[in-house]
Amino acid sequence: MSRMVTILGAGESGLGAAKLAVKKGYSVFLSDFSEISTDNQKVLTELGVDFEEKGHSDEKILSSDLIIKSPGIPDTAPIVLQAISQRIPVISEIEFGYRFIDNNAKVIAITGTNGKTTTTLLTYHLLKEAGMKVALTGNVGFSLAGKVAESGFDYYVVEVSSFQLDGIDSFQPDVAVLLNITPDHLDRYQNDFKKYVDSKFRITENLTGDQCFIFSADSQPIKEEITRRNLSATLLSVSGSRKINNGGFIQDDHLVIDFEHSNDKVTMVIPKDEVSLVGNHNYINTLSAVLAGLSVGVSKSEITRGLKTFKNAPHRMEFITQIKGVSFINDSKATNVDAVYYALESIPKDIIWIAGGVDKGNDYTQIKTLVQNRVKGLICLGKDNEALKNQFQSSVDSIAETESLKEVMDLATSWAASGDVVMLSPACASFDLFRNYEERGDLFREVVLSHKKSIEV
Repeated sequence: MSRMVTILGAGESGLGAAKLAVKKGYSVFLSDFSEISTDNQKVLTELGVDFEEKGHSDEKILSSDLIIKSPGIPDTAPIVLQAISQRIPVISEIEFGYRFIDNNAKVIAITGTNGKTTTTLLTYHLLKEAGMKVALTGNVGFSLAGKVAESGFDYYVVEVSSFQLDGIDSFQPDVAVLLNITPDHLDRYQNDFKKYVDSKFRITENLTGDQCFIFSADSQPIKEEITRRNLSATLLSVSGSRKINNGGFIQDDHLVIDFEHSNDKVTMVIPKDEVSLVGNHNYINTLSAVLAGLSVGVSKSEITRGLKTFKNAPHRMEFITQIKGVSFINDSKATNVDAVYYALESIPKDIIWIAGGVDKGNDYTQIKTLVQNRVKGLICLGKDNEALKNQFQSSVDSIAETESLKEVMDLATSWAASGDVVMLSPACASFDLFRNYEERGDLFREVVLSHKKSIEV
């Protein structure tokens, strides 16, 4: 008799787990507390998976041998707590997928509060351009389990969130990357930053001397935690502020790589103008991706070629266009203050800053000096802008608030002069006016391009 697995959640993660579980001969049941889309119901039906929506059948779920939980479901969900109390293993989809990866395949796992998607996409690009059979997976939008079910890959580049790491057991990447840790998602961790740090560091818990751990030497929480842990992996650090003996760093107009791993010594000097990404934070992301690629055998010439052809994902410091000498940038993915810090730091010009949305208890003090030095106008886009206004009223020349992107465009074009930058970098979630940060960024792009078209007619 086949083992029974229950999958909680019918999103990309749940569907991927279902595909792999069916392929591996499990008896599969999927349960979603919300509605399951028609398209996803069709996929489950074609797989032969029994499923339910708009609620959980506790008795059936709790008769499972294994439960695979989607990352959006907290550990405090009643059905999860019941399963744990009955000693039913509850794991994440990346843990389930990892268990069935071919022994010879290599895994690069990337996490961090900010920059993990950019770094994941760049790492994948470097391996793909080098001709490797590589899968792009994880929090970037493609289920690891689903890609494992497809098979045929020698490398897996996986973006992993803290929520996914909370459900691992044997997950052991060949290269683990931890970019930074700043306060975020603390509502899932009882407002305890240490618990969030512990969650991020789970990426290291199964590493041995055969694996690499790439981390930021500029992140104080990471540095402090490393001193408390006895990590067995090869440690490779990156820094934007000082020379690194084993890893990568920024030196004047170059990115410098100098490290040893598996008895190989690699040195590389990359001019900044050969990197498609801009800003110190993105140079750190680039150093991390380059180290990861070199660690799994990508050559220096392949790295150089790949860096020149990379294009970042939308909504991440995305250049939209220029209108009458004014540049427009869509950084809608910047949903916390730390991300906005990196965005402001990377633009040494006068900025019209568009911010606002659902404030997550933001502490704006860390960007106050940058705002004073670089922002000449602040447009608050949201339903409740008091926190932003109170913090920056005396820091900028002009401040306004609106719930209309059309009015945002009118204000921005009236305030900006040639050479300025208009940047949407909200520091907040989008849910007051938009479905998600993607919709916010897409609509901003549409308004900008529509305005450009209207004045060029």
